[in-house]
Amino acid sequence: MAVRPIRLFGDPVLRSVSTPIVDIDEGVHGLVTDLVDSVAEPGRAGVAAPQIGVGLRAFSYNVDGVIGYVLNPTLEVSGDPVPTGEGCLSVPGLWHDAMRYPWARVTGVDLNGDEIVIEGEGLLAQALQHEYDHLEGMLYLDRLPKDIRRQAMREVRESDWF
Repeated sequence: MAVRPIRLFGDPVLRSVSTPIVDIDEGVHGLVTDLVDSVAEPGRAGVAAPQIGVGLRAFSYNVDGVIGYVLNPTLEVSGDPVPTGEGCLSVPGLWHDAMRYPWARVTGVDLNGDEIVIEGEGLLAQALQHEYDHLEGMLYLDRLPKDIRRQAMREVRESDWF
């Protein structure tokens, strides 16, 4: 399929809770192909369906050379949240410390309807949480302390892409 353009902060699809995938049809197969193609671009750790304009519960990840995807994920986290340097393709040029758990597990299904479990620490845990947030209509900016979030929103307003 194709590398799809990334939707930017301000697009309503990024603030909407995504719909569960009921039927794994040709459209969902195409969506997964586009997600995997889009996340394979250099410097990308994850792309969620809302970021390419699709309000369905699916995301791809690209961490430590491993590219994958998950449909209809659920998220489990463990440990005490710590500030973790983070950016987002939908908020280009910004980088702030978001509160993230050190371990995460996502359980969902693949294109055959078979269960997928992805779990890990570090960057993988961060990517799983970040992409899951997108499916819940959240951006990493929502995880920032109030004073830092205010600064980040000022940076968004002053950016050349907003």
